[in-house]
Amino acid sequence: MHRLILLTVALLANSAAYAETAPDPKALITAEIIDNVGTWLSNPIVALSINAQNDLRGSLSQADIDALDQQWVGERSADDKPLISATLSAPLSIYLLRVQAGSLGLYPEIFVMDANGLNVGQSSITGDYWQGDEGKFKNTFPKGSDAVFIDEAEWDEDLGIWRAQLNMTVSDPETGKPIGAATVEFNLNELQRRQSPNS
Repeated sequence: MHRLILLTVALLANSAAYAETAPDPKALITAEIIDNVGTWLSNPIVALSINAQNDLRGSLSQADIDALDQQWVGERSADDKPLISATLSAPLSIYLLRVQAGSLGLYPEIFVMDANGLNVGQSSITGDYWQGDEGKFKNTFPKGSDAVFIDEAEWDEDLGIWRAQLNMTVSDPETGKPIGAATVEFNLNELQRRQSPNS
C-alpha cells in the first residue's frame, strides 16, 4: 500500500511538471502541416456547406446571433437538441468526424464556421455555437483569404495533454473570396511525438 501511494505521488508530480512545460505551437505547427490541413479543408463538402449556410442565414443581426448561441448552450443540457442534432448530423460534420478519427489522436476537435462566425460543421459538440467574438474567427475571416492564426497552448487537465488551435480562413474555390473559417485543434504532445527523430 505504501509503495502504491509513493507511485501515485510520483506520477502526480511528473504530471504537474509536464503540465508546466508548454510546447510552442508555432514551432510545432509548421507550414507543411498547415498545407496538409488546407488540403483536406479543400474537400468540396467544406465550401459547399459554408456557402449553403451563408445563403440560408445571410447577414444576421447580433440579436439573432445571440439567440442562436443561447439556444445552442441551452440544448447542451436539454433532452431535445434540434440545433445541435441538425449540425452534428450534417454531411460536413460527418466528414470532419472522419478526418478527426483518421488523425489517430492528433486532432481532438475540428469545427468550421460561416461568415457570421456560426458553426457549420464540427467533429464534436462545442461549448457554444457562435465563435465570431473569439480570436479564432477575428484573426482569420476578416483578415482575408490567406489568414492563419495559431493560438496559445492550453493544458487539458482531463486528458493530460497540451492543446492548441490552428485557425484558418476558408475561401470559395471558384472566386477565392473568404466565406468562413476553420479551427483545427492539435494534441501538441502527439504532434511533438510524431516529429521526434525516435518516433
